[in-house]
Amino acid sequence: MNEWTPICRIDDIPVLGSRRVARPQGLDVAVFRNDQNGVFALLDRCPHKGGPLSQGIVFGTSVACPLHNWTIGLCTGQAAAPDEGCTPRFEVKCTDGQVFLKTAELTGHATDLTRPVAGPARRTACA
Repeated sequence: MNEWTPICRIDDIPVLGSRRVARPQGLDVAVFRNDQNGVFALLDRCPHKGGPLSQGIVFGTSVACPLHNWTIGLCTGQAAAPDEGCTPRFEVKCTDGQVFLKTAELTGHATDLTRPVAGPARRTACA
């Protein structure tokens, strides 16, 4: 098996934006590009309430979660203080304009994590 999986070209990721990578098991991976052409990859799940980080705003080496504006570091996945929490990060390699993710991480890293279920409270019928 190849150690690295090709994902896309760097130019396929919008500057200050992201691209989602579906996995056979587990949540998607969000691949981000900042204004310095740095490329980063995190699980597409905020550690706070599970918001899709791929829909957040990228600034510097951080992304703001679209749900509650938590700031998550793209290099570490760590939430900025005073918030606490961490989202799993994935190794990225860029060669000749091509973006690669580590194959073993795509298939096995953080595959047990799920997105919280939101919605109205469930009520059971009274007997």
